[in-house]
Amino acid sequence: MTIALATAAAVEPKKPSWSALLAKYRQPDPIRSTLEIVVTAVPFVGLWALAAIAVLNGFWWGLVLTIPAAGLLVRLFILQHDCGHGTLFSQRRLNDWTGRIIGIFTLTPYDYWRRTHAVHHASAGNLDRRGIGDVDTLTVREYRALPRFARLRYRLYRHPLVMFGLGPAFLFVCQYRLPIGLMRSGALPWISTIATNLGIAIPVATMIWLVGLGPFLLVQIPITLMAATLGVWLFYVQHQFEETHWSGDGEWSFQHAALHGSSHYDLPPVLRWFTGNIGIHHVHHLAATIPFYRLPEVLRDHPELRSLGRITLLESLRCIRLVLWDEQARRLVSFKDARGLVPA
Repeated sequence: MTIALATAAAVEPKKPSWSALLAKYRQPDPIRSTLEIVVTAVPFVGLWALAAIAVLNGFWWGLVLTIPAAGLLVRLFILQHDCGHGTLFSQRRLNDWTGRIIGIFTLTPYDYWRRTHAVHHASAGNLDRRGIGDVDTLTVREYRALPRFARLRYRLYRHPLVMFGLGPAFLFVCQYRLPIGLMRSGALPWISTIATNLGIAIPVATMIWLVGLGPFLLVQIPITLMAATLGVWLFYVQHQFEETHWSGDGEWSFQHAALHGSSHYDLPPVLRWFTGNIGIHHVHHLAATIPFYRLPEVLRDHPELRSLGRITLLESLRCIRLVLWDEQARRLVSFKDARGLVPA
C-alpha cells in the first residue's frame, strides 16, 4: 500500500498550490455563459418541435431528430450542473434560478440534486464515505462477506442493462419526482422536487394540448431515456475506470482523490461540445468553481494534466466490467478477476 501511494505521488504533477494556480480560471464570463444557454436551449426546443410536427403529420423519420435533441438535453444538464457549482454567473441567485428553470427540462430538481452532488465532491474516492451522489461500489472483501442474495442484488445493480437502462430511467422519471431516500434531510429535497414537478407540469400540459398525448410521448420518451442513459454513462466513466483512486479516511486527501480518482475522458470534439467538457473531470474535481468552457484552458496551460486518468472513447467501453475495488492491488476489477484473487 505504501509503495502504491509513493508511486502515485511520484507521477502526480509537482505544483506549489493547485488552488492558487487555477484561481485565474474561476471567473465566469456572463456574455459567454448566456450564449452557451442560448445555443443549447434554442436548438433543443427547435428540434423537439420539428420532431413533434413531423410525427403529427405522419413523417416518422422525424423521430431521428430526437437523437441530437437528447444530446442537447445532456448539455442542458451540464449547464444546470455548473449553476449548482456557482460557476455560470457571478451572482448566486442568478445561478440558482437558472439552474431551477433548466431543471424543469432535465427533470432534475435543482436544489435537491445540488445538495447530493456537493456531498459527492466532498467525498469522492473515500471508502469510508460512500453512498450519496455516487455509483455504489463494494470492495472485494465486502462483496465476499455478503450473503448469496445480497451478492445477487449487487450483481443485478451493476449489470449494464440495469446500470445504463433501467437505472437512468428510474432515477430521472421516478426518484427525482419523490426523494424518498432523503426524508431525514429536512424540507429542502421535498420543496425542490415538488416545485420542479409543478414546473414540469406546465410545459407538459401545454405540449400535450398542442400536439396530443401520442406525439408528445413518442418524442419525449426517447429523448428522456437517451439523455438519461448518456448522463449516467458520463458520470460512471468519470470515476469507474481501472486506475481510479479509493482510500479510507486515514489516507484520503482531496487533491489526490481529485487528480487520480476522476478521469480525463478524452472525447472527440463534437462529443466534447455536447458534454460540456465534463470529460475533463479531474480538473473539475480539483477546482469545481471553474466554468465548463474554461476547462480546456487549464489543459492548454498545464499539459502535465492531460495524461492523468486519460481514457479514450474506445477504452471507456471496457470500464463496464469493472465492478469491485481490489484493496490490495488498488484498482477496480471485474467479478471474474475477483474470483481469482487470494483473500488477504
